[in-house]
Amino acid sequence: FMKKLHLLVLAALAFTGAAELAQAQMPAAGPPGWNAALTKLFGDTKAFTAKAEMRALDKSGRETLSLSMGFALLDDKVRMDIDLAQMKGPQMPAGTAAQLKQMGMDRMAVLFLQGKKSMQIIYPGLQAYLDMPMPDEAAAPADKDFKIEKTVLGKETVDRHPCVKHKVIMTGDKGQKAEAVVWNAGDLKDFPIQMQMNDKEATVVIRYREIKLAKPEAKQFEPPAGYAKHADVQQLLMAVVQKQTGVQSRKK
Repeated sequence: FMKKLHLLVLAALAFTGAAELAQAQMPAAGPPGWNAALTKLFGDTKAFTAKAEMRALDKSGRETLSLSMGFALLDDKVRMDIDLAQMKGPQMPAGTAAQLKQMGMDRMAVLFLQGKKSMQIIYPGLQAYLDMPMPDEAAAPADKDFKIEKTVLGKETVDRHPCVKHKVIMTGDKGQKAEAVVWNAGDLKDFPIQMQMNDKEATVVIRYREIKLAKPEAKQFEPPAGYAKHADVQQLLMAVVQKQTGVQSRKK
């Protein structure tokens, strides 16, 4: 039972698209990763809320995963609201979403707090959250040696927004590189309405809709008061087991 539960928890983390995103990031971050490099793609936009649609494609162009989520940015803080029951694709084993829902782990909010070098995963169904340190590579801020090179590829319209399509090459202080294609919407202050991250094994496309260029509330980037804090997955597992045992006992 514990082994199966552990796999489900890992699924709840991994199926946020982290595996595909991490492969396309520079420098690579642990799941469910985000880092200074990707945040830099937003340019001068330091605060917004939107709906994000993420699609992962394999080398042949076949869609392996799709997911809609809420997305918010406030300075160096990122929030993703994810409902795993809405995830589609062959990477989602049959029955996983139902099991996660039964455990109260189907919905999560993932926070990336660059200033605190912290990654928090909030589970409203459990009234609990994980608080883990970011990997050093992901937590390191983009310093003066971080370079972004943009090349215009042309003009395209995305969801009725006139965009300039750019090829973006990001280079870190240790020479590590990542490449992306970004569609900047001219009528939204050059907001990157679509991003495409290419990797040898996968391509990840993120498109933003219902974009609001206003500051989200700061409390969105904090766990709700009264939620139980767990430092690692093992602690969270024990809480899930205790909750499931209590439910089963009450049913008897």
